[in-house]
Amino acid sequence: MTTELPVAAPPRDTRRGRGVLLVLLAALFFSTSGSLGKPAMTAGLSPEQVATVRIGCAGLLLLAGTAILAPRSLRVRRGEWPMLLAYGLLGVAGTQLMYFIAADRIPVGVAILLEFMAPVLIALWVRVVRRTRLPRAMWGGIGLAMLGLTLVAQVWQGLRLDAVGLLAGFGAAICSAGYFLLGERAVAQRDPLGLVTWGMVIGAVIVGVLAPPWTLPWSLTTRNVAFGPWTPPVWLLLAALVVLSTVLSYLLGISALRHLPASVASVLGLVEPLATTAFAWALLGESLAWPQAFGAVLLLGGAFLVQRNSAGVT
Repeated sequence: MTTELPVAAPPRDTRRGRGVLLVLLAALFFSTSGSLGKPAMTAGLSPEQVATVRIGCAGLLLLAGTAILAPRSLRVRRGEWPMLLAYGLLGVAGTQLMYFIAADRIPVGVAILLEFMAPVLIALWVRVVRRTRLPRAMWGGIGLAMLGLTLVAQVWQGLRLDAVGLLAGFGAAICSAGYFLLGERAVAQRDPLGLVTWGMVIGAVIVGVLAPPWTLPWSLTTRNVAFGPWTPPVWLLLAALVVLSTVLSYLLGISALRHLPASVASVLGLVEPLATTAFAWALLGESLAWPQAFGAVLLLGGAFLVQRNSAGVT
């Protein structure tokens, strides 16, 4: 849908209290994705199929709801399509697909920790692409994060974790960095609802090519799976994955970028891997060995140093 009518860019709000609340809620909802999605993969769905269900259903839900409640949000100026396509490719399709591939092959807690190398990648983008000098403390944080990743991956045991899973986790980190950088830029040009809706629709088309909806084994969705002390059907977990971990989390996260810069939002988002690990322990019975747990602390600490010392870096 294309129109030449101008769409007024929403003003940049700086109510940080609201932004902090939004990004923390987004991180909490995002953190449930691994625990909700992994039982579906255990039941027989591939990571690509879970991503297709998640993004496809979320895209349909957002498109229908936006068309009814806020149709003006769907108007797109011709020059906005490159940004929307990039956001849909990296921020939606790439992030979710890479994360689910990682979560299918390595523990959920490790997968989300790898994805949260994104703050370090954002710092490197600022230094290399924008040619901005970074404080020494930021490089120290990058080194600390890399040391943490070494412990998480247990490289001294011959890369004990699945290599494809580790690569997918790094891929998720690259796409997650794109989510923050593209989202911060795009939300200054259009409202969050329209951005998330079109990004989700574009992402659904991309993952639908990899795992077409008509090839999905829908009969598996009626199978009951272990989920903590419960045994719900797969379709119920997928429904929660669509509504809680996708629609609400993306809307809250993008809305937060109207009140907070990407650097602040990403450091607050570091609560997500901690919550993810807690959910994986409580619902999936997954835990980290003590060297991996120590590495996780170093990784998060390094990422925090990177972001804390990025104030004024643009």
